Amino acid sequence: MAVTRHDMRMHDRHRPLGFELDFQRAALASVLVSLGRTRVLCAVSAEERLPPWIRPGSGGWVTAEYAMLPGAGAERVRRERDGASGRSQEIQRLIGRSLRAVTRLEALGERTLTLDCDVIDADGGTRTAAITGAAVALWRACERLRLAEHPMRRLVSAVSVGIVDGHPVLDLDYHEDHQAEVDMNLVIEERGRFVEVQGTAEGGTFSREELDQLLALGAKGCAEFTALQRKALGL
Repeated sequence: MAVTRHDMRMHDRHRPLGFELDFQRAALASVLVSLGRTRVLCAVSAEERLPPWIRPGSGGWVTAEYAMLPGAGAERVRRERDGASGRSQEIQRLIGRSLRAVTRLEALGERTLTLDCDVIDADGGTRTAAITGAAVALWRACERLRLAEHPMRRLVSAVSVGIVDGHPVLDLDYHEDHQAEVDMNLVIEERGRFVEVQGTAEGGTFSREELDQLLALGAKGCAEFTALQRKALGL
């Protein structure tokens, strides 16, 4: 499919993905993930306690918080001083679910690992970049805990797909996201199994054939993301 996009990418090409490990000195582990012009700082903190709803002896917990820093976009984003907005809550729950899906919580012991995902620059795909970077940060943190077994069973990543100008495309930037007829986020672990699928048509509909094309694009993108995650971690 010879579709050239506004940034000259082909329909099945994602933006450059990079990881800068140990970006913060004091965190148990941290990663600055870059996806094109989108950048998210993912940092891991460990606490030797559990949320009150978890029964003692049943294992640990992995959770996440997500925020857009004020200068992340063209217009200043207000700090969420009175608690996370509805959008931020939805995204941080997605990040937490995605990481728990590939983690043996019982191997963590009675501790909580929190992933703080702060968007420094936003150009579309902030939640997918956050998941992809957080998985790298969590893997690094689990290595440093030196537990009897590594709690993460495998890596997980996320990517956006959509239909723009009638064509299925991989990894939408901000411009494409606002032009898309269909917008979808896929979370896929490295065996190719889906963790979550979020998708909607924006003012139209899409066919089963188009859905299959989008799922195939997303699987390709996440497989490529996983290869880059493993390279960054030296696996």
